[in-house]
Amino acid sequence: MTTDWRPGHTLEVARLRARLLAQARQWFADRDVLEVTTPALEAAAVSDVNIESIAATVVALDGPRYLHTSPEYAMKRLLAAGFPDIYQICTVFRDGEVGRRHQPEFTMLEWYRHGMDLDAIVDDTVGLIRALLGEVVTDGPHRLRYDEALRARCGVDSTSDTAALRAAAGDAVAPAIANDRDALLDYLFACEVAPGFADRGLTVITHYPASQAALARIDAASGYALRFEIFHGAVELANGFVELTDAVAQRQRFDTDQAKRRDREQTLRPLDEKFLAALAHGLPDCAGVALGFDRLVMRAAHSDTIQAVTSFPHGKAFST
Repeated sequence: MTTDWRPGHTLEVARLRARLLAQARQWFADRDVLEVTTPALEAAAVSDVNIESIAATVVALDGPRYLHTSPEYAMKRLLAAGFPDIYQICTVFRDGEVGRRHQPEFTMLEWYRHGMDLDAIVDDTVGLIRALLGEVVTDGPHRLRYDEALRARCGVDSTSDTAALRAAAGDAVAPAIANDRDALLDYLFACEVAPGFADRGLTVITHYPASQAALARIDAASGYALRFEIFHGAVELANGFVELTDAVAQRQRFDTDQAKRRDREQTLRPLDEKFLAALAHGLPDCAGVALGFDRLVMRAAHSDTIQAVTSFPHGKAFST
């Protein structure tokens, strides 16, 4: 008889989680941001090479379906249809993600605000995180540009050549990424830069290289992506964009992703044509944020593992 039937978190953590969810909803209600719900099952999947969708068989529906990795595309369709500022709290799914800070299904808090520039959406996100974490945040936010943070810790930045990035990464870098610029940058940031952030402070990283823009707008003046991430200690909590509204440019990015997937022998998934049609119809100027709610609960609970704040976690257990 199995003995691993007990929940991964305690009753105390469950109450903490419920309180934080209620506080988040109140925070948005106080700002007149509408809570919405969109489907978890989609006919299309993300093309991002760093994210893998989970396929689902639904006999009653024609064609394949995928569990959403984020409600982003559907929420932007709502914005294009004339919705006001919106937010959603939902379970999302990503394959290949099990570890101390990752689960294949997790809770995401995502929201979109009309007319906000990079500074405004950063301030909005910091305000929410501070409201939820309270005294768990001891200082900050410390705000740095991506290249500034990378140079300070590694002596290289996103303009450095591949050989310099590889040398900065050292012998520990996996051969599979030794010639991949963005993979090397990700490795350096995760292994060298983020561990140096103030343990209980907030750090905001802005202006990512254009090659890592994802769905963010590119700043015409600097050539950098209007994207940011917010960390509490070394733990990334939120990822946000001043959103790209150009349907042609977005399709080009999707096509680039698909080419990279083909080169890496990753599975090719159908693109979300309804999302692209919504962009062509007209997505208003807006900024959006995705916040990993389980990670936020993890920090509030002073835990080192996401399993300790998950009711029934997947995969092996990690000690706190």
